[in-house]
Amino acid sequence: MNVEDQEEREAQALGWDAIDEQLKGIYGDQEPKHYGTMIPYILGGPDPLDGISAYLRAEPVPHWHFVTYGFSELYEKESESVEESGYGFELTFRLRKLDDEDEPPAWALNLLQNMGRYVFGSGNTFKSGDYLDANGPIALEHDTRLTALAFIQDPELPEIQTPNGSVAFLQMVGITQNELEAMQAWNTVGVLAEALSSGLLPLYITDLFRSSLLDDAELAQKLRQGAEREGSSTGFLFVDQLGWEEKKGLFRGISYTLVIGAKQASVISQVLPGRALKERALRLSSRDTLVVLRQGDQPGVQQQESGIELVLSEEAIRELSTRLTPVAQEFKLSSFKDLTVKVVRTEIKDQQGRVVDTIG
Repeated sequence: MNVEDQEEREAQALGWDAIDEQLKGIYGDQEPKHYGTMIPYILGGPDPLDGISAYLRAEPVPHWHFVTYGFSELYEKESESVEESGYGFELTFRLRKLDDEDEPPAWALNLLQNMGRYVFGSGNTFKSGDYLDANGPIALEHDTRLTALAFIQDPELPEIQTPNGSVAFLQMVGITQNELEAMQAWNTVGVLAEALSSGLLPLYITDLFRSSLLDDAELAQKLRQGAEREGSSTGFLFVDQLGWEEKKGLFRGISYTLVIGAKQASVISQVLPGRALKERALRLSSRDTLVVLRQGDQPGVQQQESGIELVLSEEAIRELSTRLTPVAQEFKLSSFKDLTVKVVRTEIKDQQGRVVDTIG
C-alpha cells in the first residue's frame, strides 16, 4: 500500500468516527490530546495502533482517560467476522493525574502500544475478566506496587455497533501481586466490582502510588467470602518452574516428586481449593510439563497422553494448600506418602536477563 492509498483509506474512517461519537457522549466538545503514528504499521511503522487519545478528567479524582484506535477496524471492513470489528475491542486506561503533569506520561502511551504489539504479534486477544502478570512494575522507573494488569469493561463506555461490527471498550487496570492472586483465587470481575462498590477504586482508575486493596480488612474479607462461595474461575496456570519426577524403588514401589517454583507456590495454594474442592480440575503447565490436579476418593497418579493427572483426596488438597508457601522447602503429604512436594527458589529477571530479585 502506498501513501496515496493510505490517505484515501483514512478518508473513509467509519470505525474511527463511531468511536469518536461514543466519546462525545462523555466529553462533549473537549479536544483530547491525540498521539498518532508517524508511519502506519501497515507501511512498516513500529507502532501497531493508529492512535491514542487522552482526555483530561477532573472527577472523581483528576485523571487521564486513554482510548486506543487500532484494535478494531477503523477504515474499511477487512476481517471475515461479520459480528466483530477487527479484534472486537479497543483498550482504555484511566491513570491518576499527577499535580505537575501537563501532558499524559509517555510510559502509559508506550504501555498501550506494547499491548498492541502483543495482540498483533501473537493473535491473542483480551476480554473482560482477563489478567496479565507484568512480572515487574507496569511503569518502569517508578516506585509502584502495581505489577500486573486486569481487564474489565470500561464503566462509562458500553459496547458499540459500527459499520464494521461490534467494538467493546476494555479498560486496563493496574493491580498489585496480591490483588492478582485474589483474582486468581476468585475471579477478576468479582474482585474489581467489590473494589469499585467499596469506593476504593473509583472508575477503576490506576493510581501508581496506592497501597494494596487487600490492606482494607473489610474488602479482603469480602474477597475471601466470594472465593469460598463460588470457587475459582482460574482453570489454567502457566508455571515457569514446574517439574514431575518418578522413581521406582526395589521395595517401596514408585515415588513421585512435584517441583514448583516459589513464585507460583502461593498462587497455587489459593487457587487449588477453589477448583478441586468444587469438583473442577486445575491445570498447571510449563513449556514441557503438564500436571492436572483434581479431587478423588483415592490419591493416585494417572499417566495421560498429554501429561500427568494427580488425584488428591479432600484432606490432601487442604494440606497441600496450607503447606505451599513461597519458601524453598521439601515436604511429604501425610495423606499421600508416596508424593514429595519440592518448592524451589525463583529468580526474577529484568528485560536484559539480569536477576533483580529472588523468591524463596
